Amino acid sequence: QSETSIIMDASKYIQNLKKKVERFKEDTAAEQSSSEPTDPTTPMVKVETLEKGFMIKVFSGENQPGMLVSVLEAFEDMGLDVLEARVSCTDSFSLHAMGVKQNEDEGRMDAGAVKQAVTDAITSWGKTNVPPFL
Repeated sequence: QSETSIIMDASKYIQNLKKKVERFKEDTAAEQSSSEPTDPTTPMVKVETLEKGFMIKVFSGENQPGMLVSVLEAFEDMGLDVLEARVSCTDSFSLHAMGVKQNEDEGRMDAGAVKQAVTDAITSWGKTNVPPFL
């Protein structure tokens, strides 16, 4: 391939990623305003397959101290590198992360497996972080 062709391919790839990130931002804003979980302590997990990785969204109507660490550990256990992440932990918990598999030679990973691993990490975290009764 010529140098120009490689640059054009890279430019197209970057534009495609920008569109996906923008769509992700719009989807997330719509989800947060219209479909908050009925139980604010139950996190919502969504995973979208990208060309070379995954877009992972986690949202909870309440701030969940410590949950971020559990989710990032799940990424590490799955062999996912986080390329970009936005986290908000003020009144609610929101994580938007783009991740890619560290070693593509180890086989394919699907969105369902990523979602299950993140959900399992949150469930395990929740069992060890039960709020005390008043």
